Amino acid sequence: MSFKLVSAFKNLNRTFLVVLDNAEQAAYHLNDFEQMLSKKEVLFFPASFREAYIPGSTDNANVLLRSEVLKKLSISKKKKIIVTYPQALFEKVISPHTLKRKTLAIKKGDVLGLDFVNETLFEYGFDRVNFVTQPGEFSVRGGIIDVFSFAHQHPFRIEFFDDEIESLRSFDVNTQLSISPMDRIDLLPNTSEVSFSEKRNSLIDSLPRNSTVVFNQLDHCLDCIDKFGVKASKKFESLKTTVQYPPKVLFMSAQELLERLQKQSTVLINNSDRFKPRVRINAKQSPQPPINKQFDRLVRILNDNQASGIENYIFCSNDAQRKRFNEILDEIEAQIYYKTQVCPLFEGFEDIEAGFSCFTDHQIFQRYHKFKLRSATAKKDILTLKELTRLKIGDFVTHIDHGIGKFGGLQKINVDGVIQEAIKLSYKGGDILYLSIHSLYKIAKFNGKDGHVPKLNKLGSKSWKALKQKTKSKVKAIAFDLIKLYAKRKEKIGHAFPPDSYLQSELEASFMFEDTPDQSKATAEVKADMEKERPMDRLVCGDVGFGKTEVAIRAAFKAADDSKQVAVLVPTTILAYQHHKTFSNRLKELPIKVEYLNRFRSTKDRKQILEELEEGKIDVLIGTHQLVNKTVKFKDLGLLIVDEEQKFGVAVKEKLRDLRTNVDVLTLSATPIPRTLQFSLMAARDLSVIATPPPNRYPIESEVVRFNESLIRDAVQYELQRGGQIYFIHNRVENIQEVAGMLQRLIPEARIAIGHGQMEGNRLEKALIGFMEGQSDILIATTIVENGLDVPNANTIFINNANSFGLSDLHQMRGRVGRSNKKAFCYFITPPMSTMASDAQKRINTIAQFSELGAGIHIAMKDLEIRGAGDLLGGEQSGFINEIGFETYQKILEEAIDELKENEFKTLFEDQDKSLEKNYVKEVQIDTDFEILFPDDYINVVNERLVLYNELSAIKDEEALIQYQKNLEDRFGKIPSEGEELLSTLRLKWLASKMGLERLIIKNKKCIGYFLSNQQSDFYQSPVFNKILFGIQKDPKKYSMKEKETRNGIRLLIVLDKVTTVKELLAQLNNLIRN
Repeated sequence: MSFKLVSAFKNLNRTFLVVLDNAEQAAYHLNDFEQMLSKKEVLFFPASFREAYIPGSTDNANVLLRSEVLKKLSISKKKKIIVTYPQALFEKVISPHTLKRKTLAIKKGDVLGLDFVNETLFEYGFDRVNFVTQPGEFSVRGGIIDVFSFAHQHPFRIEFFDDEIESLRSFDVNTQLSISPMDRIDLLPNTSEVSFSEKRNSLIDSLPRNSTVVFNQLDHCLDCIDKFGVKASKKFESLKTTVQYPPKVLFMSAQELLERLQKQSTVLINNSDRFKPRVRINAKQSPQPPINKQFDRLVRILNDNQASGIENYIFCSNDAQRKRFNEILDEIEAQIYYKTQVCPLFEGFEDIEAGFSCFTDHQIFQRYHKFKLRSATAKKDILTLKELTRLKIGDFVTHIDHGIGKFGGLQKINVDGVIQEAIKLSYKGGDILYLSIHSLYKIAKFNGKDGHVPKLNKLGSKSWKALKQKTKSKVKAIAFDLIKLYAKRKEKIGHAFPPDSYLQSELEASFMFEDTPDQSKATAEVKADMEKERPMDRLVCGDVGFGKTEVAIRAAFKAADDSKQVAVLVPTTILAYQHHKTFSNRLKELPIKVEYLNRFRSTKDRKQILEELEEGKIDVLIGTHQLVNKTVKFKDLGLLIVDEEQKFGVAVKEKLRDLRTNVDVLTLSATPIPRTLQFSLMAARDLSVIATPPPNRYPIESEVVRFNESLIRDAVQYELQRGGQIYFIHNRVENIQEVAGMLQRLIPEARIAIGHGQMEGNRLEKALIGFMEGQSDILIATTIVENGLDVPNANTIFINNANSFGLSDLHQMRGRVGRSNKKAFCYFITPPMSTMASDAQKRINTIAQFSELGAGIHIAMKDLEIRGAGDLLGGEQSGFINEIGFETYQKILEEAIDELKENEFKTLFEDQDKSLEKNYVKEVQIDTDFEILFPDDYINVVNERLVLYNELSAIKDEEALIQYQKNLEDRFGKIPSEGEELLSTLRLKWLASKMGLERLIIKNKKCIGYFLSNQQSDFYQSPVFNKILFGIQKDPKKYSMKEKETRNGIRLLIVLDKVTTVKELLAQLNNLIRN
């Protein structure tokens, strides 16, 4: 259909309004139109809300898209294709005339005045906020106004010089940084706001005169509009007292639509019983024939088409897929007639009349093809990553030297008559510590496991030092073992696998989903390791559903393709069964035999499997800990894949260590590893991280609902009718049977199974495997399904009392569905929002709004990372994390690994050290009486100042500092001198670290620098120290060197006089070491 419409659009000088059956179908066709036309010619007109008269159901991203369409219709006469669906057409719109009148056009150089723009925005109904995050908001900072208009993807930044507009630019909501300069902008009000329009009309009334409206199924559209109207009227009646406008003002009836169509050029794709158009399109197209990954069938169809004079086109989603496709077909047969093209269309088709046949790669491979819509803007009342790490008064923080205290906010303090900004920390017994903003790197928000509340430390007590030391020695021991293993492995010789065969390419091309960049990288790293002589020991980390198993399958095939055997070790019987199904399905078209061992296999089966394994007839064997028994003998084991190693006992781990000596080992872990740990552990283990979610998964439609029997019954019946299965999570074992009884009463035909942790192991496993094999329709379970259960046929999940779960739990449970190419549904059942704590409300809103894997998932990851660190480094570590906080634990781990690299394993990491410039001092202390801060009139929001101080303290190099400086100027204008000095202070720290200076005291226009207290440090034999000595001798008026007696012995000092700014001091020290 898209193809015919594009052809008509190109030949006719008119606008087309194309009405599809629903939002999803509209989005697919929109993508098709965008592939075949310029994006400027194609517009999307969605519904602005999910349900009429429901507060908070308006989607600002959709309001923005609607406004964009209305704006373009009001100002441009160019023809366009507008794609929509019944629910969107149901809503009436503001008239083009009113929209023009209510648009404020601003050009660079205009003299308008900040106050005038401010007042106009209030008049248009914009809200003034600290920082703009969504349409309808604006903020004022000095001579800068940020505003998010209702017809643009990005907000604007308007910079004034007096009353003149000096610059206009768009900026990014997440980073708050500018994107591109602009000469002119239009500020539009909220077009869905009724008060802006005396009369609202149908979208059809806003179309140019000679436009054509195309319906896929007009009768379906009319039925939908009737249903929406009935629902809206009922809702209006129940809310009459609080809602101002009745449905007839806001919405169009089916009768009104039919009346409009009588006066309009209308085309129907399918017949209608309620309307007779002048024109019907006879598509004369048939869908792409099913291929089901059978390339011999595809070749036959392509050659038959060629013989009948029909041209073959294969549309691929990207260039990599096109190349891969050509490779596969080239391997099969030389004479095949077809052309490949990068054009990701929704569906293939045959048009015999036109003489061509079009195939899509995703239908050939049975992959889900995902439409791409503009991403939504930020929502209110949700958690963001920034918010999670942001410090609030009363939060627990860990100071690396003093332990756990409470954060008391930013405070101005008087230091020798100069106002400085410091952070107030409260400790046990009422002790207070004021921390300079230059030492922010020493504190971190306390993050313990599962909301653990820590104990406050007493300032100056020895207990914190002892705990820190104990943690460090334990961490060091673990890191030592890891690095030792790594060093040993480097020396061993193993089997080098050959490069990929064409069968490997075919296997990878047939993957149902598109590889993510991380997945491609992990696959390439694993295969590169396998092709080396050194035995592989690689850990692949990634969240549930991010594609680790696929990486393992590709590695397993690579080994089996070279006549080596593969062992896949898993922690549970369920996982063994599940992996067997997954591996067998993926490898079924290839000459590979996959078997599995678990306690459910009969003695006869088991005996036969072990015999065939020893004879080399089995290529891949999957099993639980039994695989490491002496009775299991491989003929030629080449690869060991270990899933969730941390879940095995000590005895199994010992046996694994023996197995590891010279076979390639690939370990998979579902708990994500934090970035800082990744870098630390790179020293100790080869690590691949899959952090990006699969792009072509259906987003899971998530809804927050009250407990409602009819809703549950309808949702379950819908799933059963499409042949699917359902999870019902109920985390209270004491009344789980009652829930089962209720569901049986509501859906008598459903086969129900129950699973919870208090059941006997055998009964539980049978219930779960029965559900996986489709012997039951509904699984009522506790959170045991959170990890590991993979049932692609289960695509609806209910989570009862969702408000009682943490974000990561909700995320992992929802991840049980949406694992196939079917649309999935998740219902979070909660009490009324008004009765829930605000934290619980935010959790639920966050998880419901981030229905796609990705964006909000980083938040759930925060909790999982803490688990991941514990899992990776051993269970005992979780205890330390709880006592000192996660961020501080990471710092200690980094320190421990650095020490091992510098001492015990110096030769192993020599090459790494040579490439780095030496920093002799880890932490430089600076005391000064200069005013060094961001003044209130520059950044007036205290929280934002703190965030910026934090960001500054984390900067490690000049490039990042320059970028930080640019970002500041972009957001807040020119940096005042006190702020400039603050940035120079960081540069001063870096320089002092290279010059071996542990402390700098800059007071009364004089600077005293303390050299390293450790007289044995190799700094004193370094070229840098020689340069310093030479520079002091050369210019004794500017620099002098002294010795000072202290409690810890004699200290060497450098003294500089006449120091008036940090910038000046920086220049003087730089000159000293340049000599």
